[in-house]
Amino acid sequence: MARGAVSSEGSGGENIQHFSTMRIRMVGTGDLMAVVHSMDYIKQKQLLPLHIFDKTRVQPNRIVNFVEQRVSFEFAHVVIDEFVKINRIVVYMKEIYTSHPGA
Repeated sequence: MARGAVSSEGSGGENIQHFSTMRIRMVGTGDLMAVVHSMDYIKQKQLLPLHIFDKTRVQPNRIVNFVEQRVSFEFAHVVIDEFVKINRIVVYMKEIYTSHPGA
């Protein structure tokens, strides 16, 4: 496991989660676009762009507000010659259901 990585005990990823917020520690230039995808890219949500600074003391937060079993995050630049170094991504989530309704 990577240094600083966290693993949740007892979670097989099959329960329904509420992904509430994402916090990113990064440096660079430009704006970083972020999109949240469900499994197999059935649902997606575009988040507000993250403005990147060369030096900062603040880790920006973005409200995700996404309910799924699992998600993936996609990050992209829009303009050529922008760069980013991501040091840490923290996703706040909470288990809300143990199965799909009606299952």
